[in-house]
Amino acid sequence: QVQLVESGGGLVQAGGSLRLSCAASGSISGINRMGWSRQAPGKQRELVASIITSSGSTNYEDSVKGRFTISRDNAKNTVYLQMNSLKPEDTAVYYCSAYNWLNSYWGQGTQVTVSS
Repeated sequence: QVQLVESGGGLVQAGGSLRLSCAASGSISGINRMGWSRQAPGKQRELVASIITSSGSTNYEDSVKGRFTISRDNAKNTVYLQMNSLKPEDTAVYYCSAYNWLNSYWGQGTQVTVSS
């Protein structure tokens, strides 16, 4: 099992920044990819950023390209999501996820609210 604990959400004005953190613990040796997804009220969960843990290769959803940056610190077993130039439409619960060849694991989520 893999446990994921997110932190760093909160309320911010449009144009502001937040950094989310996700600390992983447990059976993490097989994890090869981690990501951040979000779910706004009444909408489906969407993957906004992911990173290959070994190479650091990243991928972003179009709406966050150039504004969000995913990174990892393998020594701390932590993944970050730096969010800049936030918009009201970024308001959602943000979830950290981790993947190995067989399973996916999810954190409990952290609320991000962007006021206009």
